Amino acid sequence: MALSTPSNPPGRPSLLWRLGSVAIAGTVGLAARFFMHGLNNTEVVGLENLLGVLDRRKTQGRERGLLTVCNHLSVLDDPLMWGILPLRYFADVPNLRWGLGAHDICFKNSFTSTFFSLGQVLPTHRFWHSANGGIYQPTMTQAIRLLSRPGSPLLPKMPEATYSTNGRDVFTAPASYPGNCNAWVHVFPEACCHQGPGTSLRYFKWGVSRLILESDPAPEFIPMFINGTQDIMAEDRKWPRFLPRIGKQVKVVIGEPESVDRLFGHHRAAWRRLAEKASPEDLKHGAEATQLRIDVAKAVRDEVQKLRLRLGLPPEEDDTAALAETWTKEPNKRKFKSPIDGSLVNRH
Repeated sequence: MALSTPSNPPGRPSLLWRLGSVAIAGTVGLAARFFMHGLNNTEVVGLENLLGVLDRRKTQGRERGLLTVCNHLSVLDDPLMWGILPLRYFADVPNLRWGLGAHDICFKNSFTSTFFSLGQVLPTHRFWHSANGGIYQPTMTQAIRLLSRPGSPLLPKMPEATYSTNGRDVFTAPASYPGNCNAWVHVFPEACCHQGPGTSLRYFKWGVSRLILESDPAPEFIPMFINGTQDIMAEDRKWPRFLPRIGKQVKVVIGEPESVDRLFGHHRAAWRRLAEKASPEDLKHGAEATQLRIDVAKAVRDEVQKLRLRLGLPPEEDDTAALAETWTKEPNKRKFKSPIDGSLVNRH
C-alpha cells in the first residue's frame, strides 16, 4: 500500500512525500548516470530536444502535458535511460517523468509500493497476468489526468485522494493534486521487453492511444529510440543473471518535440465527435473507437520507427509487424522466444 493522503489534498503532496521523492529520484538518477556514462559508452543524439522542453516547462510554467514514448529492450530501460539527463535534473522532481510499472513486480509489498510511488511510477496490471489489466484500468485514468490540466471539463469529475487498482489495494491518486497535472508521462508502448533481430519493433499497445486521444489539452509529444540496453540485460544472459553487463555501446535518439494536435489532431477531433454521440460501452469496445486506437498506436509507432532508421538499422520487411493480430500466435508466458520474428520477449 502506498502512503496515504488527506481526503482534501492541497495543491501538491506533503513536504515529507516531496523530500522522499527527491531522495529516490536523486539517488537512482545519479546511479543511472554513472552506470550509463561511467561503466558503458552512451551516445545521445537530440538530447537538446528533450532538455529544451524540460527547461521551458520549468521556467515558463507547464501549460500542457508532455508525452514521451520509446521502444523497450530490457528490464532496466527505466531507470537506466534517464542517466542521459544532466545531474541538475535529478532533484527537480516536479519536472521529472511519471512512468508505468508492473503491479506484480514493483508493487508487490508495502516497501516496494512506497519506493516506486515516490519514484513517480504508477501501478499497472498487465492483461496477460491479471484480469485487472487493460487500457481502462484505473491507473490509465490517473495517467490521462496527469497529462491534462487540472479540472478539465472534458474529463469526469476530479478524482478522490486515493484509488484502487484491484478493489483491495490503496494508492495515492497523484492526479488529485493540481500541482501534478500537465505532467511529463513516459511510456513504453510495446509493453514488454523485445530483443529482436535488428532491434525491430513490436506493435504498440492501445494505452498510448488513450493518452493521446483523451488528454486535455493535447500534450507535447517526443518520440525516442534506444539501442544497446539489450546487451546490458540480454534475455539469454548467463550467470550471474541478476547483474547488468558493463562496457556496452548504447545509443539514444530523441526526436524533435511536436504538438499532439499537429500529429494526431484529426484523430482527436474524430474522438471528440464520437464521444458526443456514442455510449460509454461503444467508446470502450465499439468498432469506430477501436479503429481510432489502432490508427493512433500505429502512427506513434511510425514516429519511433523514423528514429530507428536514423541509426542505420534495417527497414522492416513486413508492414504487418505494426498490427496486434500479427502477434496473436505468441504464447501466454512471461518469457519466451517469439514464433513471429524469433525475438526474445520478457513480459516483465
